[in-house]
Amino acid sequence: MSEKATELVREYGLEGARLREDFFSQHSAHVVAVGRALALSLARGCKIFFCGNGGSAADAQHLAAEFVNRFQLERPPLPALALTTDTSALTAIGNDYGFDLIFEKQVRALGAPGDVLVGISTSGSSPNVLAAMRAAREKGMLTVAMTGRNGEIVPLADYPILVDHDVTALIQEIHIAVGHMLCKLVDFFLFEAVNELRPYLDGK
Repeated sequence: MSEKATELVREYGLEGARLREDFFSQHSAHVVAVGRALALSLARGCKIFFCGNGGSAADAQHLAAEFVNRFQLERPPLPALALTTDTSALTAIGNDYGFDLIFEKQVRALGAPGDVLVGISTSGSSPNVLAAMRAAREKGMLTVAMTGRNGEIVPLADYPILVDHDVTALIQEIHIAVGHMLCKLVDFFLFEAVNELRPYLDGK
């Protein structure tokens, strides 16, 4: 076995592990706050939307499926939708209006006040995700951004989730780990610790 190849694997694994440990040690309270916000939205009868491009589109679909089916806890299905999956809508909008509007028009059609949009963009500057976030804000939706160090998406997010790294693949690894944690937190707040939500639902 090539020693160089083995070392590449070890270095990559260690870098990813360090990034994951640093992120969750520094931002665990913020992740809890996002998870609580998602749970509150669902408890009020609202929906969660996800969007992103490329690997982030795959993450959007992955996370929506975890809510609609189940994550780890056996519980009722929860309303979540990836805006990356309707090929007829995507191609119609892209063909007629341009790629930058493929998520925005879906948000305007399907979103409602109190819903949540999770925009995933490692660069923080994906035009179609930015357009969707602006539309969500206009509709009175809650906005969550998963991104890298910074970007135009941050001011558009009620809850920005920033990963302090330059490597897209490693940023995406943290994004999906955070996404899984949000699924776990939503299940916790809705089905295991509902009393923790009551003060927020009562507006206190």
